[in-house]
Amino acid sequence: MSRIVFALMWLAHWLPLGALAAIGNAAGRAAFWLIPERRRVVRVNLALCFPQMPPAERERLARAHFRMFMRSFVERSLLWWASRERVMRLMKVEGLEQLRALAGRPVILVAPHFVGIDAACTRLVCEVHMAGLYARQKDPLYDALLLRGRTRFDPGAIAIARQDGVRPILAALRKGIPIYYAPDLDFGRNDAVFVPFFGVPAATITGVSRLARASKAIVLPVVSRILPGGQGYVVTVFPPFADFPTRDVAADTRRINAFIEEQVLEAPEQYYWVHKRFKTRPEGEASPYG
Repeated sequence: MSRIVFALMWLAHWLPLGALAAIGNAAGRAAFWLIPERRRVVRVNLALCFPQMPPAERERLARAHFRMFMRSFVERSLLWWASRERVMRLMKVEGLEQLRALAGRPVILVAPHFVGIDAACTRLVCEVHMAGLYARQKDPLYDALLLRGRTRFDPGAIAIARQDGVRPILAALRKGIPIYYAPDLDFGRNDAVFVPFFGVPAATITGVSRLARASKAIVLPVVSRILPGGQGYVVTVFPPFADFPTRDVAADTRRINAFIEEQVLEAPEQYYWVHKRFKTRPEGEASPYG
């Protein structure tokens, strides 16, 4: 089945971005009804993070998220097969000078899980040599395509599986190779602390603070945005975090979550709400997902 889907995506990558956006939006409307488990996860996440929002508004946000989520999936066809010139034309970068100014120094690019996270990675490797963390996928073809999208415009790009531990990450940082690092998924209790995310305790990995301290790396946030219709994407490289890291790992981790909260409020439908962000709970607290 996956081969048929990916074959259709290869065909679709020849279409204009506006047509791909329309296909993604239609697929998102269908997915909202066809994937009840993820629909429930999104509804739970939104209720926890936006308890003051009227239920009808949260429901509209949930539907909008499915449309954006499926748009990002359909438009991955561009990341996997479109030309470098087309990717660079459709995906603009703001603040690239922030990264270029640090060439040769250890840099951690903190990339929250907005639906365009892969697009941002693909676009940035058009500009700089990078290393990135990834989670191995169960489907080997999907795994290969994801890696292709993240590395094909930089033959020397380094892909580090999370299962490989911190040594290859530190080795890259010490060579002055920027690391593209997503710190906001729930990976359980190991190397995590409970810090608020929209007021809800969330198990959050402490890797950014610990890696920055061990390598003396500078931390720059990177946020991706999908623009309406066929207008493309914007990838924003923010200025470095000042006075980071501190001696307080939990405070550093909370600071990252606070930054992500600010960015989520700018485009809440584009955050990765299909993920069970609150599945790991403090002792004695039940999972909100049932």
